[in-house]
Amino acid sequence: MARPDPALLDPARYPFVHTTTTRFADIDPNRHLNNVALAAMMEDARVRFNMSLGSAVQIGERRAMVASVAMEYLSQGHFPDPVAVHCAIERVGNSSWTVIQLLAQNGRPVAFARSALVAIADDRPTPIAEEYRKVLAEWTLRA
Repeated sequence: MARPDPALLDPARYPFVHTTTTRFADIDPNRHLNNVALAAMMEDARVRFNMSLGSAVQIGERRAMVASVAMEYLSQGHFPDPVAVHCAIERVGNSSWTVIQLLAQNGRPVAFARSALVAIADDRPTPIAEEYRKVLAEWTLRA
């Protein structure tokens, strides 16, 4: 994945934020937040973002599955300062949508992620319901 467009590194553009603490167990031998811990923080925030969308109610008989996740590490994060994970919908297709995330610490971008989620029914991609499409539109990246 190429480094993200600098315009995607502005936390004000993201309609959702989840702040979490860092743990001593999250650091590597160099005393930086390790990549596995950062990925787990992104995952937790993405799940909380999906819950805030009401995905369990809106998707109905369909379910959402993660098709891909790509992360770009931008700078070092450190214990014990908290991190903020900002989330937004970047794109909505026929049966999938893209969630982008910016993890920042002390106002500095640390990592960026892009995840593709797919609506599934009967173990196959299925079109996104119109009601859920409207919900996704409310949480898109701000201009």
